[in-house]
Amino acid sequence: MRYRLLAISVLVAVSAGAATFSLEQILSPAFPSELTASPAGSRVAWVLDAAGKRNIWVAQAPSWQGRAITAYDVDDGQEITALNWIPDGTAVLYVRGGAANRRGEIPNPTHDANGAEEAVWIVAAGGGQPRRLGEGSAPAVSPKGLRVAWVKAGQVWWAPADGSAKEAQLFKMRGTASGLAWSPDGASLAFVSDRGDHSFIGVFDVATKIVRFLDPSVDHDGQPSWSPDGTRIAFVRIPARKLGFMFGAEREGQPWSIRVASIGTGTGKEVWRAAAGRGSVFHGIVGQKQISWTNGRLIFPWEKDGWTHLYAIGESGGDASLLTPGAFEVEHVSQTPDGKRILFASNQGDINRRHIWSLTPGDGAPKAITTGKGIEWSPVMTEGGDIAFLRSNAVRPAHAAVLTGAETRELAASAIPAEFPSGSLVEPQEVTYSAADGLLIHGQLFLPRDGKPGDNRAALIFIHGGSRRQMMPGFHYMYYYHNTYAMNQYLASLGYVVLAINYRSGIGYGMEFREALNYGATGASEFQDVLGAGLYLRNRPEVDGKRIGLWGGSYGGYLTALGLSRASDLFAAGVDLHGVHDWNVVIRNFVQTYEPTARDEAKLAFDSSPMASVKDWRSPVLLIHGDDDRNVPFSETVSLAEQLRKYHVEFEQLIFPDEVHDFLRHENWLKAYHAAEEFLNRKLRK
Repeated sequence: MRYRLLAISVLVAVSAGAATFSLEQILSPAFPSELTASPAGSRVAWVLDAAGKRNIWVAQAPSWQGRAITAYDVDDGQEITALNWIPDGTAVLYVRGGAANRRGEIPNPTHDANGAEEAVWIVAAGGGQPRRLGEGSAPAVSPKGLRVAWVKAGQVWWAPADGSAKEAQLFKMRGTASGLAWSPDGASLAFVSDRGDHSFIGVFDVATKIVRFLDPSVDHDGQPSWSPDGTRIAFVRIPARKLGFMFGAEREGQPWSIRVASIGTGTGKEVWRAAAGRGSVFHGIVGQKQISWTNGRLIFPWEKDGWTHLYAIGESGGDASLLTPGAFEVEHVSQTPDGKRILFASNQGDINRRHIWSLTPGDGAPKAITTGKGIEWSPVMTEGGDIAFLRSNAVRPAHAAVLTGAETRELAASAIPAEFPSGSLVEPQEVTYSAADGLLIHGQLFLPRDGKPGDNRAALIFIHGGSRRQMMPGFHYMYYYHNTYAMNQYLASLGYVVLAINYRSGIGYGMEFREALNYGATGASEFQDVLGAGLYLRNRPEVDGKRIGLWGGSYGGYLTALGLSRASDLFAAGVDLHGVHDWNVVIRNFVQTYEPTARDEAKLAFDSSPMASVKDWRSPVLLIHGDDDRNVPFSETVSLAEQLRKYHVEFEQLIFPDEVHDFLRHENWLKAYHAAEEFLNRKLRK
């Protein structure tokens, strides 16, 4: 038995099936995110993460030639998020730095002796020296562009956008503030005040300095959305309950509702309530708003038929009408500048991808904006009517584009370096297989370019995290999974057969698949999907059934560990990145009041964890974890290592001091993937 602390360097693939490109090459493209359109000036801004050097880019009509307007040049792990245009389109607000952990510590993965901070900044659209407005996050700029409000330590602060005065606390209030939203005239600021077991919608009047709470109750109110005339706010009300457990199916509950409150009186009324059964539990979309006022209607998401769709009601209420019918999910949603149309991404007619659609409520069915074998997401419309979005495909990584007229243009072609190996990549096959209990599971199969039946190759199953995720036959729209897709391509280039699985409790296949019975801490039913994937690979003619491995992160690390602990006879090795090993520990990380010793569910939660079956674990594993992980406590890997030693299971480890769950430094992604490659080659390759 041996325990080996990996010394990381640039590792070379073993001789058989050496890659035709390097990990550095396939991880070289700059990843785009945070795409947003200016209210005026037909401009868009987005963030490009180029090997850890994160900067803001801007492009504008008619040339649409992107350019960087910031000049951060170090892989320092400092995120750029929350892009927000000044209304006249002359400057961009943003947040630099990550949120504090429960001890108040800001992510500092470079171990900077001066520490790090999370702060609100502003930079001119033409570039120049950014100006710091103040410490905090979640900035909201007033429609007149004169004031910027943000959240600092749960309180609301503000400053003039032009820097004419220093930051100051806008008002003092109990609870934790979030969801800042200015009124259309900029005279008032709406916010959510979280009080723990309930939350209110508050409105602060700038002139009178008075806070009024709208239609307060014992429930959880959130997602405030102003009416176009600024006289009302629509919001979501979720019935009060004490959250005592997580990571189990929740197919129905006390129905959520939409209420509209008067700013003048503070009184509100229910304008719509979800029906009992399907859709009674609120499930949102990706977008700035969950409720949009559009053409005299309120547009919102609902799962009435078991799929996340958009529905509409009149401003004063009524029955909800379905706007996006079909067996598909609506995801990234935005409203056009004139407020009359909705743009969204969905997997309509293409269950494993995303495409862009346009919807005008009251004017027929949605219309497809993009089609084909690519993946498109995050659509926004400019003042001039052009549609910008992010896109990728099987061999081309994520990049920003704009549809102007009938022409689609790239906004920053240089974001994909010339050395990126598009020509050496494979197009994964979309496959389905039966889980061990018979459930149909989707996946993507990466076959080596020179593969053929009878090759007797080693194989790997990739298991995504979340679990509310869906892998696709192309570069993913999330940074973490964009990287893992690249790694799967790299592993295929080494000669591995790789199967990326979309196991139950993930998204894309409807509410009942997402809220799978007995999943997670209530029975680990997803293990049946991992086991079925192993049997599927073992029966393929090009796979050596004795050399099948697992790899994945977070929830994928959980299922990797579960597969190794329950089926070491099938799975010969694994790479477990920041995985869940005891549900009772992880539930408490999210639900502070959870006390396993006092709950009947605790035994089932433990029995659903890898720690419950570690005594049967025989296959070697590589454990990778950052010790400032805010999602999965680092203690999960510490405890697992202790048990693996107890049962004489071979393991190796790669630990990143001060790194978080979703590694912030590009350097650490390379170290982790090089370590995984070297480990898997030793354990699975002949």
